[in-house]
Amino acid sequence: MNGTPEQQILTFYGTWQMAVSFFSFLGLMAIWWHLGRKQGDFGQVWLALSILSWSVSGAFEVILPMFDVNPVYIEGFRSIFSLFNSLFILLSLPWFKYLPERAAPIIKSGYWKYIVGLPFIFSLLPTISRMLSGGKYTFVSELDVYYAVLTLIFLGFVLWESFVKRRLKMLAWLSLICVITTFAAQVYKMLDNDINLTLLSAIFKTTLIMLFFALALSWVKELSDNVIPPSAAIFLSLERKKNPRDKFDHLVTLTGIPGKTEPFLLSQALFNLLLTFAGNRKDGKDWLVIKPKNDPHTDKDYDIRDHNEIRRLNQALTEGIFGKNQWSKEKHELPLKSALFDLSENRNRKIRLAIPPENIFISEELTSADS
Repeated sequence: MNGTPEQQILTFYGTWQMAVSFFSFLGLMAIWWHLGRKQGDFGQVWLALSILSWSVSGAFEVILPMFDVNPVYIEGFRSIFSLFNSLFILLSLPWFKYLPERAAPIIKSGYWKYIVGLPFIFSLLPTISRMLSGGKYTFVSELDVYYAVLTLIFLGFVLWESFVKRRLKMLAWLSLICVITTFAAQVYKMLDNDINLTLLSAIFKTTLIMLFFALALSWVKELSDNVIPPSAAIFLSLERKKNPRDKFDHLVTLTGIPGKTEPFLLSQALFNLLLTFAGNRKDGKDWLVIKPKNDPHTDKDYDIRDHNEIRRLNQALTEGIFGKNQWSKEKHELPLKSALFDLSENRNRKIRLAIPPENIFISEELTSADS
């Protein structure tokens, strides 16, 4: 390498940043391609793009000094890609499953893109203007620092919440240390010491990349632990067929859940109850009423006699999907019940099937018999 020792260090740092960040970008995109793409989750894409912006910034750190350009341009491009890095991180936050209770309404709102987009534009335009005018180093070059601090505040809380809710307390504390280190690097950016700043930047970028991968792997672990998908991914089919003994088999097919995908049998009573749930859901009637305990109105007609009917139906469905003695209450039965059934918000003994109407298929023979 030619040039002063300081230039050699900066060139080495730029090459390292370009290569490591690009490899990390590909790694996160690979995880998303195999898992997140199927879930329709684009949070990892935004995180990957935030790391890619570091890679492009590293490339500019290496290429621009070769042409002996004005240092204002090098500083400007560094600020621009820092702004893009912060923007992509902020755009990833609405896709996080676990968000701080107070911040969730803001992050999940439709105004979030404006909340993060407008400060980005107000920081980007003055930076570009300074580059075009060849202006001297002013407060304009520090706008990316202010935007990065805003990003760190939200990112710190979200990372902490994500790891704590997944019972990964050690990673939560590590994320806090990483955010503090990154904040220190942003503050130090205002001082005129490129070598120490380069060291701090290498440290916080490495740790943040590692945290993003830890976050991705914790998400993968959660997916593997939760074998029951959300209601929208489950499909229900009901039909009744005559068997060789001239009796009817009541067949249920539940797809979208890892396990048995072929039809299985239910008793007539449980099948009729499930058919009532499915018919009401498709007709838009939705809610069924469960008879309360010790109800004195013996002449009143309720949709469901007691909660035990729901329990027996759910256990029969669990056994039909996963096989006899092949399931557990915590991992299969209870999550399946949460996915299949909704209770009314005020818990007034009203229940309905949670599967979307368009995911429910009832054979014509059952429909005509019901009518």
